[in-house]
Amino acid sequence: MNIPNHLFQFINNLCPLPEAVLIELVSRSRKVELDKFDYFVKEGEISREIGFLEKGLVRAFYTNDDGREYNKTFIASPNFIGSFASIITGLPNKLPQQALTKCIVWKISTIDLDRLTDKYPEVERLRRRMAEYLFLRNEKRELEMALLEAQDRYLILLDEFPGIETLVPQYHIATYLGISPTQLSRIRKKLAKKVPNR
Repeated sequence: MNIPNHLFQFINNLCPLPEAVLIELVSRSRKVELDKFDYFVKEGEISREIGFLEKGLVRAFYTNDDGREYNKTFIASPNFIGSFASIITGLPNKLPQQALTKCIVWKISTIDLDRLTDKYPEVERLRRRMAEYLFLRNEKRELEMALLEAQDRYLILLDEFPGIETLVPQYHIATYLGISPTQLSRIRKKLAKKVPNR
């Protein structure tokens, strides 16, 4: 089985799968590499694939009417990616997903996933757990944006995505936090005084 151990563990923690089911899931998946700035799904596309992110960091973002980009979320491996709203509704995707580093992704078409779902009840359970996982992740993010100060949100980001400051430009982090790059710079300077090595 070619799937790496950490990705297998992520899937198994989400929903334990019998080895035969996992083997078939992998056999129907295609391993692809995304270069930095490549898109997994673009705005306006109707999404017909989901991906299991083996390696790398991806952002989901939107662009306002003035052309400014705002990062909704970062997705670090191991994880899954894809426009689930587009898959469910059949409508064009509104949140492009772009690689911020080199990425390795195992892609599977929704047609193949549907066939596996019909064949194995465990795949239906996996899809439900994926939906629950996304719901909880989005709710956590919404609560942080509504209830926490920017500095607290920044510290949570550093904890959840170790080393992100060395991987992406500061303006990406600022838009994710809902603040300006200048505000982020002030927060970083303030924290640096408390923790000299930060």
